[in-house]
Amino acid sequence: MRNSTKRREDRLEVRLTPKAKSMLKRAASIERKSVSTFIVDKGLEAAAETLAARSEFRLNTKQYDAFVAALDAAKSMPRLEKLLKTPSTLE
Repeated sequence: MRNSTKRREDRLEVRLTPKAKSMLKRAASIERKSVSTFIVDKGLEAAAETLAARSEFRLNTKQYDAFVAALDAAKSMPRLEKLLKTPSTLE
């Protein structure tokens, strides 16, 4: 996920307790990384998981059938239908 060929220019500062800093240092040491690299790597992993959880959800067969039924039962929305049928300005 990390691209080491790109130069890092942005800076992010974090305030934390001495106990938290010590824990991060120990964990980074175990993975043979600098604290900065450790925090960026783990932060990006957590961010990817969080974003994926918001863009995808899984349903079993019964849940899927109920979801589809709810969509089918939704009332018609002419303005939304028009929007979805209108070609994008990017096309």
